[in-house]
Amino acid sequence: MPEGHTIHRLALRHTELFAGKPVSADSPQGRFAAGASLISGAKLEAAEAYGKHLLHTYSTGHTLHIHLGLYGKFREGTAPMPIPEGELRLRLWHKKHWVELRGPNTCELLTEAEIEALRGRLGADPIRGDGDEAAVFARLKRSNAPMAGLLLDQSIVAGAGLIFALEVLYRAGLRPLTPGSKLTRKKWHGIWADLETLMRQAVGTGRIDTVWPQHLPEAMGRPARVDRHGGEVYVYRRASLPCLVCGTPVSRGELAGRNMYWCAVCQS
Repeated sequence: MPEGHTIHRLALRHTELFAGKPVSADSPQGRFAAGASLISGAKLEAAEAYGKHLLHTYSTGHTLHIHLGLYGKFREGTAPMPIPEGELRLRLWHKKHWVELRGPNTCELLTEAEIEALRGRLGADPIRGDGDEAAVFARLKRSNAPMAGLLLDQSIVAGAGLIFALEVLYRAGLRPLTPGSKLTRKKWHGIWADLETLMRQAVGTGRIDTVWPQHLPEAMGRPARVDRHGGEVYVYRRASLPCLVCGTPVSRGELAGRNMYWCAVCQS
């Protein structure tokens, strides 16, 4: 599933392509035909991301809500628009550009009340800059659940996925299974600031890089990481490989069916 920075990049891209312009819409697959007909021809007034949720606001007053889930994907191009193929949920276009959406978990129109309800279910988004860090800390402090799971809980921190969660815990020197109740205010302030920095950086670059400059391949004289997710990381998917800081083999475990990675020395 895409992490929050990917959704923020999509919001910026859709703003660049369509904001202020009348946008045509259809649903070749048919599953969103009624919704597409309501926004087709309207101007896109704003595109924004909140956590892993993408919101388009149109001049008709309708808001399009998209959650990509595990399989959703956008594709874009310049005119002419290609003939639709496969299970194509939504197309948006004007005379110069088009985007196609396939396989989303959610593609729907929401009322204002439903949008507020959605926002109310989500936690603070580190990229947006309007989250209440102190309120998040209070929730973490009340829980004995593992920090990795708490950071992945979208009702607490919106947009952080497994890579960001594991990497900020490494950088903070905390193991994934550390209970939230053990967190100090100072430690949380550092983790939150790290999330803001790393996730916003990823919006700009389109990849997740979490290592400090002294541990980059060119600084260490090591090969660059090769992984479909891209980016240089400390522990994510590096099980049994040496820690970039201390050389200890990276450990792997499981939490709620998801692989956890950490360094037994650096995260003591």
